[in-house]
Amino acid sequence: MKTLIVYAHPEPRSLNGSLKDVAVSTLEAAGHEVRVSDLYAMNWKAVVDAADFGGYATSPLRVVPSSGGAYDAGALTPDVTAEQEKLLWADTVIFQFPLWWYTMPAILKGWVDRVFSFHFAYGVGVHDETRYGERYGEGILLGRRAILSVTVGGPQSHYTDRGINGPIGDLLFPIHHGILYYPGMEVLPPFVLYDAVRMSDGEFEDVTKRWKQRLLTLETTAPIAFRRQNSGDYEIPSLRLKEGLEAPGRGGFNLHVRD
Repeated sequence: MKTLIVYAHPEPRSLNGSLKDVAVSTLEAAGHEVRVSDLYAMNWKAVVDAADFGGYATSPLRVVPSSGGAYDAGALTPDVTAEQEKLLWADTVIFQFPLWWYTMPAILKGWVDRVFSFHFAYGVGVHDETRYGERYGEGILLGRRAILSVTVGGPQSHYTDRGINGPIGDLLFPIHHGILYYPGMEVLPPFVLYDAVRMSDGEFEDVTKRWKQRLLTLETTAPIAFRRQNSGDYEIPSLRLKEGLEAPGRGGFNLHVRD
């Protein structure tokens, strides 16, 4: 297995840094190849601007056509091209980050904004009467698996159906479905650590054991059963789920997961 770890935390000695190190050592010891994109250590540029597209930047700047033109011409900046090549190399992608303000750190979102360029991660495939492009279960990253390893400061009870912060599945849905599944990756259930700011050394030992177990079963873990866009479940072109396909009482984000 070839694994890319995209890691976003400013402190190497943090819990996130330790989990990243455990992943590297565990996977390598099992005979897998591992590459790490340490975004803070790389001083990753987190904002999209005209400099990303060179001579293919429109004036005034329109990000989508500029991005697609530069990608098609092989003219994206070397840092972006390198990350795209890592994604194409990998069988599995691990995203290691803390949940900050209900989402990923800005530097990681900036990685997505720049690396998931037009004609690479979106804007691919044919649009006709039966298909709406290659996305949500299709696309250039089809055949790869992705998992979020996320640390959360608050207790688990805060992130449940009746918890004040809402269900963790709902908070992660935009990343799972809208970023990872969109270009074709299979998305595995996340590895979430709650009460991260109060974790003792003894608790970390238990966490390490559980994380190692997840890492060694990445190839066999069943992915979240998101509905494929072009499988017949959605009306084209409205992309509304057809009536009667949902389980009784199911709504919201859960409509887009098969039983």
